[in-house]
Amino acid sequence: MKPDPIVDRLMEAYRLQPLHKDHCACSLPSNRQIKSIVTLSKELIYPGYFSVSEDDGSGRRSRTARTVAHLRKVLTRQVASALLYLTDEHRKPVVLPQARALSADFLVSLPTIRESLILDLEAHFVGDPAAFNRDEIVISYPGMYAIMIYRIAHRLWELKVPLIPRMLTEFAHRETGIDIHPGARIGRSFFIDHGTGVVIGETTVIGDEVKIYQGVTLGALSTKGGHRLQGTKRHPTIGDRVTIYAGASILGGDTVIGSDSVIGSNVFLTESLKGGSKVSQKIPELQVKEKGKE
Repeated sequence: MKPDPIVDRLMEAYRLQPLHKDHCACSLPSNRQIKSIVTLSKELIYPGYFSVSEDDGSGRRSRTARTVAHLRKVLTRQVASALLYLTDEHRKPVVLPQARALSADFLVSLPTIRESLILDLEAHFVGDPAAFNRDEIVISYPGMYAIMIYRIAHRLWELKVPLIPRMLTEFAHRETGIDIHPGARIGRSFFIDHGTGVVIGETTVIGDEVKIYQGVTLGALSTKGGHRLQGTKRHPTIGDRVTIYAGASILGGDTVIGSDSVIGSNVFLTESLKGGSKVSQKIPELQVKEKGKE
C-alpha cells in the first residue's frame, strides 16, 4: 500500500490518544435506523397522514400489518445492538430473544402511546388560536413532533432499553430545537407552544394539562457533582394545569410548582410555589422617545 502521510498522522493520533467504545467491539445502534423507528411509529400513530397513498380505509389493515412487521424487524435489530453493547458478542443467541420480547412489549404499548398523543394534539388545538386545524398540528408543529418522539422514547426507557431512548430524543432535539430527556415523566394533554429552546431534564415530573412556551428550562440547580448525581432528583416537579411562559427557568429537584400556577416570561425560580401562584419578572419601565417629541 502506498504510504499516505494523512493516514500515518491519524494512526499516530490513535496511538497517542486512544478512544475506544466503553464496552464491546460490536456495532452500536444506528442513527439512520433510529429515524426509521420514528417514521414507522409515526405512520402507525397517525395512519394516512404520512403515507404516499390516500387512506380511504380500504386496505388499512394490511398496510398496518406491514408497517408493524417492518417496525418490529427494525426495532428488534436496534434493541439487540443496544443490549449487545453492554455485554459480549458471544451472548448474541441470548440477547436476540430478549430484544424480540422488548420490541413486542413496545409494540403492544403503541395504542396507549397514541391515546396520550391524541390528548396532546387536542391540547395544542384548543390552546393555540393560530392553529388552522388538527391536521396542520400533526404535520407541522415542532412541539407536537417532539412530544411524539418523547412518548415513544419514554416507553422504551421504562422497558430499560439502553441507548435508543436517548438517541430518539436527541434526534428530536436536532430536528426541532426541543430537548426532552426520555426519563422525564410528563402527564396527559401536554402542550409546547413554538418550542425552540425548550429543555426538560431527566428527573423532571410534569402533571396534566401543562402548557409551556419557547425557551423554557426545567433543569438542575447545579451539576457540579457530575456523574455522582446520577439517580438523584435534580429537576423540578410541575403540578397540573401550570402555564410557563417564554424564557422561564425552573431549577432544582426540590422545587415544586403547585397546580394552577402561572410562571411569567424570563422568571428564574429555585423555590417551590403553592398552587394557584402567579409569578412575573419585574422589568424597568419601557421608555420611548419619538422623533419630534423630545
